[in-house]
Amino acid sequence: MSIPIYPELESRIRAQAEAQGLTIETYLERLLRADQQGTEELDSFALEALNSGTPLEVGPFYWQEKHLRLEERLRKSGVR
Repeated sequence: MSIPIYPELESRIRAQAEAQGLTIETYLERLLRADQQGTEELDSFALEALNSGTPLEVGPFYWQEKHLRLEERLRKSGVR
């Protein structure tokens, strides 16, 4: 398969592959596998979070309380 890419990008890919002692094909294959693994981990974390406990009702009051608590923490820390 042939995929046209900008020369600058090709140089970066080639340099990274060579720095790791890999062919460009192997380097790109590893990048794609790492990307797929990252996607699978994010999906897993999202499902874990969804199933982690009782859902919260989030509305205007919830965000107002969050904002007030953050303001208090910032005041105490001297950031503001």
